[in-house]
Amino acid sequence: MTENLDATDWAILTELQRDDRLALTELGKRVSLSASAVTERVRRLEAAGVISGYHARVDLARAGLPVLAVVRLKYPGNRHAPLHELLREREEILECLRTTGEDCYVLKIAATSMAHLEEIVDGLLDLGSTTTNLVYSEPLSYRGLPSNPVGS
Repeated sequence: MTENLDATDWAILTELQRDDRLALTELGKRVSLSASAVTERVRRLEAAGVISGYHARVDLARAGLPVLAVVRLKYPGNRHAPLHELLREREEILECLRTTGEDCYVLKIAATSMAHLEEIVDGLLDLGSTTTNLVYSEPLSYRGLPSNPVGS
């Protein structure tokens, strides 16, 4: 589908990443389409999986999860089912990326306290060795895609 995204599709994606609660009539105005035309485009982007969902951005500290960590996991062997099970069970693991290099996975974990983080990391130790880095701040949190990386 990426080959079929035109400038209007990219404008829609940009606006929805700025505000996913934007009314379709307002979205249409911002991208110079009628409400029905923009609705059809958004539905097409959703059906193609380009838009995979809509999410609230939550302040972790204000939600009671002030400890944020990045944990690198070296995972020996090929059996990934135990990790996938742990990912389903531990909602405090916000993201998991399978990577190249020495570490097999990089996880982003939010915890209520250092003791809580320790408990989560201890559960990972059953799977392999870990390296934990605490996050002081997020100068840039996820900001969404650039306006049109394909057409640049």
